[in-house]
Amino acid sequence: MTPEGEARLEHAAALREQGELDEARTILLELRAEFPKDARIAVQTAWVHDSLGLEDDAVEHYEVAIAGDLTDDDLRGALLGLGSTYRALGRDDDSARTFRTATERFPDDLALRVFRALTNYNRGHSRDAVADLVRVLLESTSDLSILRYRRSLAAYAEDLDRSWLGVNPGQ
Repeated sequence: MTPEGEARLEHAAALREQGELDEARTILLELRAEFPKDARIAVQTAWVHDSLGLEDDAVEHYEVAIAGDLTDDDLRGALLGLGSTYRALGRDDDSARTFRTATERFPDDLALRVFRALTNYNRGHSRDAVADLVRVLLESTSDLSILRYRRSLAAYAEDLDRSWLGVNPGQ
């Protein structure tokens, strides 16, 4: 990409972050026409379309971005955005596939795991969804009232239907 194109991309990204979505979209669509395979332009274009509620239009930009060369942070964001967009469009199987790929690539990303749980819920896998959410909660919370029951909650996450008669949940 040319230095002028780089400057326009930076400007469009800044506009998007400032909430100037229509202006950012105009610039990004121009850049996409000039540089149709540039993954950085594609991901910014996808994000602005998502922010505008144009999920159908965002998908193609996400797909180009993910197929291209992105930093890990941008790839993580693109996978989360595409999976979430698929879910919003009712394309739950595509969403599940995207989040499976994303969580395999970025297993420590808690946001990806939460969005995957939402997709699992939509697909009728509520047990998996709740278990994932409990695991994320246990990995991320500093709340002492939850941490007090860490062992019990971790055990429940492994088998939500099991009951432990006579076991003190605080142990």
